[in-house]
Amino acid sequence: MRTKNIVLSALLCAMGIIIPMFSPIKIILEPASFTLASHIPIFIAMFISSKTALFVTLGTTIGFLFGGFPLPIVLRALSHLLFVSVGCIYLNKNRDSIKSIKSSLGYSFFIGLVHAIGEVLVIIPFYFSSNLSEGFYNQGFLVSVIGLIGVGTIIHSMLDFSLAVYVWNILPKEVRNKYVVKTQN
Repeated sequence: MRTKNIVLSALLCAMGIIIPMFSPIKIILEPASFTLASHIPIFIAMFISSKTALFVTLGTTIGFLFGGFPLPIVLRALSHLLFVSVGCIYLNKNRDSIKSIKSSLGYSFFIGLVHAIGEVLVIIPFYFSSNLSEGFYNQGFLVSVIGLIGVGTIIHSMLDFSLAVYVWNILPKEVRNKYVVKTQN
């Protein structure tokens, strides 16, 4: 990685850690909560390069771990490696899919679905070993795990992805081209 990409990756990691910790824009639907814009640093990293995206994903996961977040949340963050990897493979061949929010909707839904599958797969063992908050069990498996974690993650992911596309596209083209790795890995 070039020095500027390492520095940019570190800044995106910092943003990815700070946003969930301090954002006042949280939607709480017991037992789940969603912090608007928390995935934007990861999505922007995906627009830059695969290496940057993987680095930011691992960095934010470590940040959640060091921040003392519960293990299910840390592992949900780690599960982002799945959608980031799949998303980067697609973006390597289809850069035009992020030219606008409208052109990115199909891709956004697909990435949101992969994102949700990863998070649901992380939560299922915790659910069945009775290691989650009481709210999960009060709502039942379908509502709390499939509905709130699964469907909720798709919606949250698509909102954050749309915001990331918007932010990315308001940057001057020269700035975007300066940071995008031409031969993505």
